[in-house]
Amino acid sequence: MTDPGPAERYARARESAALDRTHPITAAFAAAQRFTLDEFQLEGCRGLEEGRSVLVAAPTGAGKTIVGEFAVHLAMREPGDKAFYTTPIKALSNQKFRELQDVYGADEVGLLTGDTNINGSARIVVMTTEVLRNMLYADSPALRGLRYVVMDEVHYLADRFRGAVWEEIIIHLPPSVRLVSLSATVSNAEEFGDWLDTVRGDTEVIVSETRPVPLEQHVLVRGDLLPLFDDRAGIATAQVNQELMRIRSFKGPAFENNRRVQATNSARNAGYEASRRRPNRGGKRPVRSANVHRIERLDRPDVVELLARSNLLPAIFFIFSRAGCDAAVQQVRRAGVRLTSQDERAEIRAIVEERTRTLHDEDLAVLGYWEWLENLERGVASHHAGLLPAFKEVVEDLFQRKLVKVVFATETLALGINMPARTVVLEKLEKFNGEARVAITSGEYTQLTGRAGRRGIDVEGHAVVQWTEGLDPQAVAALASRRTYPLNSSFRPTYNMAVNLIDQFGRPRAREILESSFAQFQADRAVVGIARQVREQEESLAGYEKAMTCDRGDFTEYSAIRRDLSDIEKLNRTDANATRAARDKRQKEIASLRRRMQRHPCHSCPDREHHARWAERYWKLRRTIDKLRQQIETRTGTVARIFDRVVEVLTELDYVRIEDDATVLTPAGRTMRRIYGERDLLVAESLRRGLWKDLDPAALAALACCLVYEPRRDDGGPGERGLPRGPFRTAFTDTLDLWQRLDDLEREHRLPGSEPIAAGLAQAMHSWARGAMLDRVLDEADLAAGDFVRWSKQTIDLLDQLSIVAEGPLAATARKALDAVRRGIVAYSGV
Repeated sequence: MTDPGPAERYARARESAALDRTHPITAAFAAAQRFTLDEFQLEGCRGLEEGRSVLVAAPTGAGKTIVGEFAVHLAMREPGDKAFYTTPIKALSNQKFRELQDVYGADEVGLLTGDTNINGSARIVVMTTEVLRNMLYADSPALRGLRYVVMDEVHYLADRFRGAVWEEIIIHLPPSVRLVSLSATVSNAEEFGDWLDTVRGDTEVIVSETRPVPLEQHVLVRGDLLPLFDDRAGIATAQVNQELMRIRSFKGPAFENNRRVQATNSARNAGYEASRRRPNRGGKRPVRSANVHRIERLDRPDVVELLARSNLLPAIFFIFSRAGCDAAVQQVRRAGVRLTSQDERAEIRAIVEERTRTLHDEDLAVLGYWEWLENLERGVASHHAGLLPAFKEVVEDLFQRKLVKVVFATETLALGINMPARTVVLEKLEKFNGEARVAITSGEYTQLTGRAGRRGIDVEGHAVVQWTEGLDPQAVAALASRRTYPLNSSFRPTYNMAVNLIDQFGRPRAREILESSFAQFQADRAVVGIARQVREQEESLAGYEKAMTCDRGDFTEYSAIRRDLSDIEKLNRTDANATRAARDKRQKEIASLRRRMQRHPCHSCPDREHHARWAERYWKLRRTIDKLRQQIETRTGTVARIFDRVVEVLTELDYVRIEDDATVLTPAGRTMRRIYGERDLLVAESLRRGLWKDLDPAALAALACCLVYEPRRDDGGPGERGLPRGPFRTAFTDTLDLWQRLDDLEREHRLPGSEPIAAGLAQAMHSWARGAMLDRVLDEADLAAGDFVRWSKQTIDLLDQLSIVAEGPLAATARKALDAVRRGIVAYSGV
């Protein structure tokens, strides 16, 4: 960091003195930090000290979590006050739990993540968002004394599967709770802030576009790192490096015969070799040019060594495929690349052995532990959802300690985990979205490159895009320059949400609450804009109507007859499949309209065609206005209409009843209050009908897995022979039949329905619950260990719910099934 001059130091001292007087708690907290807080961080802390909620939107790595930590600090100043810190993923929760424990001690900090319950009654509790939502609906005693809720990564609200949970929490938190919403830089932060202000009261919106560490953007062409932008053009113009444009326009071998170009390239390469021999003390390298007549991609080991020579490690390579990440590690290993010293290798081995000591030796062999450890000792690792959570946590820890220098990762690493690097490399600017290869968006580019540059360590971060055939430097520059990442609500009422709202507030109040969602807020905002268009266009419509005024009669009426006549004549010409009767009927209509038109007073007007031209504009605009009005009608009350359809389904199935003009829950409805997840209705109905009462623990675990498992697109299912034998098959068939009936019912009520339950993992889960060895289970599952653990933990979550809501023996079976699944690699916890 550059040392501030005397004037800047004086200005900071004056600001600090003013802060001491007006916001003493913020000033004392800021003074205790290891680094000077940025203005946006101070703004957020001041807002909280003044008693307001805050929304802080800032780039990845900017340090917005310091505002959340200040909220925790405020809670701990007052005896009896509590703070909840929510995150979207368990890995983030575990990380924050450890950080807060380091500050406040183990006794004051708890962790609740569905499958982990540590000190849940503490004054500071870190949890996943779903846990807090469930607490709110259950009116948990743990909510007493709650003063602050931090919602980290609140832009997850746009997630189409889980986003609704964020809105439920924001709407239902008690009014006395101050909310700290931490978001990536989104282009509609002010709109989101306006909604928060509407539903939560006084909320300050703080937006920072400034990266704490400047980002240098490069394109790697062969062995040369070229700047994406031309520095000489100045930052304001952000002009693309013209040399990149020349490389793109290079078409054929004519250049190879051009001695002047070859001589220039030789000189450039000589300069590059000389620059490699010079020490790189300041972090910046001389600008190098590309050998334009041969554009070849460097192999990954060569790219790693280039970055190492250029003092650009540690680096994260984003590769949008798990297999690609693992293959990249093998490539680097085969090339003999070693990025660590002997002391670092010894430290890596000690950390790995400590963190994996609870895993069984036979499981470690199945998981490829020894090869993974050897790669780590070389300073190289992969990071993706298929990796065992224990292994992922070790990679994250070693990378943060600067022991692992290169990580090949999928984009999931960009979501919140604290793993900043000096350099981020993007091998391609497109990814497979499950259906096709699509270009990454500017929001995704910003999120990925946001990992480059470590605050307090690096003078600058570096984003490197590798040259590929067809790469357009202008398109890369547009990705790097735009900040279009809008936050759009994915909120929709569910059956569980409906019964909980009706139970707590009654149906009329429940509708009002749902109309306060961000989804409806955005729809209503759109309606305001559309209504403005309608008003403006109605003024034009009145002008057109005036222009077509005829002194002989009502030209609007006359032009309507002409339009009807024209439409029917056109239909008669184009509809070749019409029956003779239909054609005869149309001919009579045409004759009738012609007579009406000819008898109309305006038909004889000498200015008839002049009026008709204005009439044509009038009717065209009228059609546009009618469409806009239709949009207004469909958007107004959208969420409440969906809620009404959900309640209709619940009424038909007797989860709610109408008594004395009030909607009340039946016993089945009261059971559904505690069933959470995509399959809430199917689970509740299966329990009520007793479909699973004959299952043993292993079979129930397998069936629960069928309800949570989402197969890959190419997964054709196991077929009848691949299913566990015995009562499982009957229970599965009955549950699938029930799903079909419920799906039909939902579609009858104009609800979207759901995907059928999938048995692709049933046999593997059945074997695991019966104690089978890991190698056999992973072979049956045809899944990576990390995927199997993820589905197992979701299965455990459903079994836990069943153990609470099911009656009699089934509840006991669910508890036994849960214990049978939670063993070995599934039971591992990093905290």
